[in-house]
Amino acid sequence: MVAEQLEARGITETAVLQAMNTVPREKFIADTYEAHAYVDGPLPIGEKQTISQPYIVALMIELLELQPGSIVLEIGTGSGYAAAVLSRIAAQVITIERHEKLVWSAQERLMALGYDNIIVMQGDGTLGCDDFAPYDGIIVAAGGPTVPVPLKEQLKIGGKLVIPIGSNQRKQQLYQVNRRDAYQFNEKRKGPVSFVPLIGQAGWQE
Repeated sequence: MVAEQLEARGITETAVLQAMNTVPREKFIADTYEAHAYVDGPLPIGEKQTISQPYIVALMIELLELQPGSIVLEIGTGSGYAAAVLSRIAAQVITIERHEKLVWSAQERLMALGYDNIIVMQGDGTLGCDDFAPYDGIIVAAGGPTVPVPLKEQLKIGGKLVIPIGSNQRKQQLYQVNRRDAYQFNEKRKGPVSFVPLIGQAGWQE
């Protein structure tokens, strides 16, 4: 997976490649799909949600440009896979999921696997989490119509926010948002993606 799906497609950050090589993806999906754990595509995890394809996980994390000691906010815990990968790079990961069943299963799974620098919370991810802000990086695993203002406000100056944005709930452009100062943000488009809708007060309405 690392050689053929990541390095071959331009993922070069050593810390990201090492983290992707370390986290066992098969532990984050149902037994039914275990044989497909390392295919280059998303897989269902319940509650009409998916675990993203490995390349997209790696790309989004690489775009955060994390440094040792970083504190990261993830929106859309899902199975906990991306949070686990992030936890091998960042000092602490705060991850928010709106589906209660996924919250409990992710907490149980991450605890059992020994990922002890991850805090899983239930809530409206579009509002972020002020308790641990500001964040060095924010990653959003769902597509919104615009970049949620609360997430921009919780981003540290110099930090980066990676999020799919688009007017279509199933087709988006991946954006890297860099906070230059208290009021200015630079946005760069990084290519087309397809994510589940970002539901919440500052996203799509359910």
